[in-house]
Amino acid sequence: MPTYIIKGARILGGRTADLLLRDGVIAGVGSGLDERGAETVDADGLVALPGLVDLHTHLREPGREDAETVETGTMAAALGGYTAVHAMANTEPVADTAGVVEQVWRLGREAGHCDVHPVGAVTRGIEGTKLAELGAMADSAARVRVFSDDGHCVSDAVLMRRALEYVKAFDGVVAQHAQEPRLTEGAQMNEGVMSAQLGLQGWPAVAEEAIIARDCLLAAHVGSRLHVCHVSTAGSVEIVRWAKSKGWQVTAEVTPHHLLLTDDLARNYDPIYKVNPPLRTGEDVEALRQAVADGTIDCIATDHAPHPVEAKESEWAVAAMGMIGLETALSVVQEAMVDTGLLDWAGVADRMSHRPARIGRLAGQGQGLTAGSTANITLYDPAARAAVDPTAFASKSRNSPFAGLELPGRVVATFLRGRPTVLEGKLS
Repeated sequence: MPTYIIKGARILGGRTADLLLRDGVIAGVGSGLDERGAETVDADGLVALPGLVDLHTHLREPGREDAETVETGTMAAALGGYTAVHAMANTEPVADTAGVVEQVWRLGREAGHCDVHPVGAVTRGIEGTKLAELGAMADSAARVRVFSDDGHCVSDAVLMRRALEYVKAFDGVVAQHAQEPRLTEGAQMNEGVMSAQLGLQGWPAVAEEAIIARDCLLAAHVGSRLHVCHVSTAGSVEIVRWAKSKGWQVTAEVTPHHLLLTDDLARNYDPIYKVNPPLRTGEDVEALRQAVADGTIDCIATDHAPHPVEAKESEWAVAAMGMIGLETALSVVQEAMVDTGLLDWAGVADRMSHRPARIGRLAGQGQGLTAGSTANITLYDPAARAAVDPTAFASKSRNSPFAGLELPGRVVATFLRGRPTVLEGKLS
């Protein structure tokens, strides 16, 4: 494996230092580092971050390779600065057995762009009636620790309790898609002024908040770990904050798009803005940003949800829900959190690397940029600025809500265990 010296990087946006990468680890941090035969990467003006970790990625394979594959999805992840992603279970077939999660894990190893950690389904076929093979998936080569029916809520309280009890045996976590199904039947967008004006059936905030409150109580009752996916309302933030004040094992994530976009964008019925959970109000966006800043929301996860063109370019009512986000996440976070003064780059590293790695129980990811740490590193240019062009993405899908929007920043390099997967902004 080649040896690299990263010259003059701003470590977490602070002090300037060189990083020596040798044999997959950071062998040295300091000034004026040199080593015979090492390849040099000029990082003048670049921010060095630990490789990003995404807790919530849809890679679609197996079954929906028309939208994304493990190969293309992990290419997109590497270009976005990620060294590890968690692949959600709502594939075809569903990742509810050891065989399917091992298939996804092996595809990730073969692609080699970033680590792929499969998320196991909580229930068989994500149908919400019987528990999936949680123990078998945990004991498989993929070592699954995160379980979710994402795309569907585990709405049965008894089944949710059993899942929380089961995963305790191997320190797993249940990641809940909080959506009370009876309150969201036919829902199209956030319930509020805009839904009334557009004549679209509203998606009430309480449908999310009721499930979060119930599941926090269940997690406390059984002493297990609960993770709340894609929090989107101010009320949800308050419930998570309350649960944490009790010392309960509750963590939560927010997506980049929920930190920047509001339901006003649906005004022209453009289904690019149709997503689950829906875009909310400006007040919700502000509450989410503050919750990320104060740590109530633990991490920022993309919920990268690729769809083929025909699934999104249709009338609103029948269009698929979801947005891609791996290749724009860091730029959106800079726009929403860093440039607004709510978070510094050390905070970004915490919310996009350290904490998600800890929640997912990942070894070798989310470490600090110190000697002896695994050399998973992202080099980022915060001074760059450009319009988003989805046609240039590595992802097979183009359903980005940021298309044409000028955003700050650019990932210049991504190192996975000392090997560049992206260099000079291009796949290596």
